[in-house]
Amino acid sequence: MKIGLIVGSLRKESWNKKIALEVKELLEGKAEAEFIDISNVGFYNQDLDGKDEEYTKLREAIADKDAFMFFTPEYNRSYAPAIKNAIDIGSTNPKGNLWAKKPASVFSASIGGFGGMAGNHALRNTFNYVDIIDMKQPEVYLSKVQDLYEDGKLNDGTKDFLKSAVDAFIAHAEMVNANK
Repeated sequence: MKIGLIVGSLRKESWNKKIALEVKELLEGKAEAEFIDISNVGFYNQDLDGKDEEYTKLREAIADKDAFMFFTPEYNRSYAPAIKNAIDIGSTNPKGNLWAKKPASVFSASIGGFGGMAGNHALRNTFNYVDIIDMKQPEVYLSKVQDLYEDGKLNDGTKDFLKSAVDAFIAHAEMVNANK
């Protein structure tokens, strides 16, 4: 199974990127995981369909994946705009919605006390419209993420939780893809 990892925070030292790197390690031996870089993709503009190289690369990456794991911070009670842009580009592909019927999960992390919960849920709401089949449980909200690291390494309890979430996602993705 090919899993696309999409990180909404474009910041160099993004906490969500750090969590995504941990998840990528946990996926080793279970699935082929690859980051889909959305940092250089311009805002969606229908006039650029078929003309923008970044749109084409993003759409090819989406079409090539069997499942997706999204990592988003919370911005103003919603999710990262870079993710919204990627979803728009994938769903408006001239040949059809590239996200339809593909499994996905949302992991959110923040330095605040709610772990990006509002952003996580807002993203799941968007999934409904573009027909992405999201993993319902476990929900992954990592609050005060900066405190989950000790000497630069993720603490064991959080790593164990992420492992259980990754295992649940693999099972979810296999079930969704088997029923296509």
